[in-house]
Amino acid sequence: MGKYLLSGLLIVAAVISACGSKPANPLLGKWKTPFQTPPFSQIHEDHFLPAFREAIRQHAAEIVKIAGNPAKPTFANTIDALEASGELLDRVNSLFNNLNSAHTNPQLQAIAKEIAPVLSKHNDDIKLNAELFQRIKSVWEQRGQLNLNPEQARVLDDYYKDFVRSGANLNPQQKDELRKINEELALLTLKFGENVLAEDNNFKLVIENKADLAGLTENIIAAAAEDAERLGHPGKWVFTLHKPSLIPFIQYSENRALREKIYKAYYLRGDNNNEFDNKTILVKIAALRVKRANLLGYPTHADFVLERNMAGNPARVYEFLNQIWPPALQKAKEELREMQAIINKEGHNFKLQPWDWWYYAEKLRKVKYDLDEEMLRPYFKLENVIDGAFTLANKLYGIRLVERFDLPKYHEDVKTFEVKEADGTHIGILYTDYFPRPSKRGGAWMNEFRGRSNVAGKTVSPVIANVGNFTKPTAETPSLLTPDEVLTLFHEFGHALHGLLSKCDYPRVAGTNVPRDFVELPSQIMENWAVEPEMLELYARHYQTNEPMPDDLIRKIQQSTLFNKGFETVEYLAASFLDMDYHTLNEPVELDVISFENQSLGRIGLIPEIISRYRSTYFRHIFAGGYSAGYYSYLWAEVLDADAFQAFKEKGLFDRATAQAFRDHVLAKGGSDDPMVLYKRFRGAEPDITPLLVRRGLK
Repeated sequence: MGKYLLSGLLIVAAVISACGSKPANPLLGKWKTPFQTPPFSQIHEDHFLPAFREAIRQHAAEIVKIAGNPAKPTFANTIDALEASGELLDRVNSLFNNLNSAHTNPQLQAIAKEIAPVLSKHNDDIKLNAELFQRIKSVWEQRGQLNLNPEQARVLDDYYKDFVRSGANLNPQQKDELRKINEELALLTLKFGENVLAEDNNFKLVIENKADLAGLTENIIAAAAEDAERLGHPGKWVFTLHKPSLIPFIQYSENRALREKIYKAYYLRGDNNNEFDNKTILVKIAALRVKRANLLGYPTHADFVLERNMAGNPARVYEFLNQIWPPALQKAKEELREMQAIINKEGHNFKLQPWDWWYYAEKLRKVKYDLDEEMLRPYFKLENVIDGAFTLANKLYGIRLVERFDLPKYHEDVKTFEVKEADGTHIGILYTDYFPRPSKRGGAWMNEFRGRSNVAGKTVSPVIANVGNFTKPTAETPSLLTPDEVLTLFHEFGHALHGLLSKCDYPRVAGTNVPRDFVELPSQIMENWAVEPEMLELYARHYQTNEPMPDDLIRKIQQSTLFNKGFETVEYLAASFLDMDYHTLNEPVELDVISFENQSLGRIGLIPEIISRYRSTYFRHIFAGGYSAGYYSYLWAEVLDADAFQAFKEKGLFDRATAQAFRDHVLAKGGSDDPMVLYKRFRGAEPDITPLLVRRGLK
């Protein structure tokens, strides 16, 4: 929209508001809620577009003022000024993105499509502003004489390199080409994610014959009956592609044909040659990314991305993945042989297929360890697991999370907590939102409604959200989590702590604004505590009797820690290789997606019994999220977290001094220094890969 038309619209809106015929837009005023959290009940969909336009107008005016400042460029009048700018746009955009991912609707999705190219243009207008870049460059060239602290030096370096990587040095024709690429990518990545959500919601396995429920527990059956009632199939049972419904079915259903039906629906998402097919979209995304990388002087998109990550370049990522692949594949093949032996012993005449793996893995767990997930669920009531995570944070860092009932919420499933230091000092706010619904995308994540900052003496406290898709309560039972869901909750809470405990002044490097292959360290280290005996004793209690988990059950958990690790590692690595193969293309090409995927996975020797954790057509992390050429980072960070947790194993699981060091050198520092420097300050040395290999049973 042209600036004159936009200005005219804003004038008209102001006149209408002044006449009293339309209430003020709550997104534009100061929020009078506790801690200035979003007043969700006052906010409606039709508030967003006017708020976006006004916020963009204000931010553009701030940029013009900074770029046109006649005074000599300084850190204060250029970098500090940039960090303080765009406050309204950050607020509106963060709120909108959180709602669009956690509680969307057709109107929000339409707004997202409309505003995505506008935001892309606004971002390009800033990054390609020659006058502004010259000011940043001038400050950057003086950096050795400015007496900056480490955080300021990092922020300055990030700004300079970000502008260069965003095309500041391109000629006018190249800049126009870059704008078109960015705008198209903004829309394509949005559409990719919407298609996956539609595919998630469209499939329903409706069961009418009770005999087809054989093998499923009463809790699983009750949840399916409630889903059936909710989805318009009373008296039947419905299973969906949402993980809390899908996974128990393929783990326990004795009906092999139905396991195959639902699992195929899961891995064919985005690949059904219908209106939600993602093949053409992802080919365009991959081509545009390499075209942009080439335009900016990089051979591939992966080279562009990894330049700013710990890994540095694609060769180092491939070297890392190839180091772990052979022992992981060998382990998975051993697991396959053990499960095939069970199939043969049962008298069946078939080879194990991908839809059989989860089912026979559970049988194998029972045979080897006298353990299955349904024995553990009663001890993992959601509220108890949340309390366990909060207790851990208290024991490590002295902080307390107190539930608040006076803060607005965007959905009835949401809970709100105030986070406080031991002395009662306010730290921030945490929202938790843990149950699946059609309006929520799949998976689990942490988001910021507001990040921590302290620019020009104005301290802003963080407002963080943890969102998941865990097992829902039924009429008979509360929400009882699987062990995997327990780990996921601890994981996302680790991300939340990274955002909440930040002590950085500058938003650019605060909280989780760190290199992609470092961001998973604070989250993944939290998973280590979840199943430690000392930790289980604190929170794992039977939902009916409140009795703690028996010692023999804890012992079985410890004995089974290496169970199915070959499968878990192989399916993850396969997706990581696939990501890298797409993003090391050195020119735009018209791909046949299925052939490319088969060649990628065939090259590493992936066995047909295992499917990549994410197939191309629903690989949201890389085609609709921030993990392109970066999915490897979970395992990269696991090297860090396995090594870091050794410090606690050596000095005490809840050792306060070790925890304080981790808080001071990692959580509080965000991206304010080089990640390896931060890690070495905590651990005293670079990480050793051995604890990771041992943990996964690969050494």
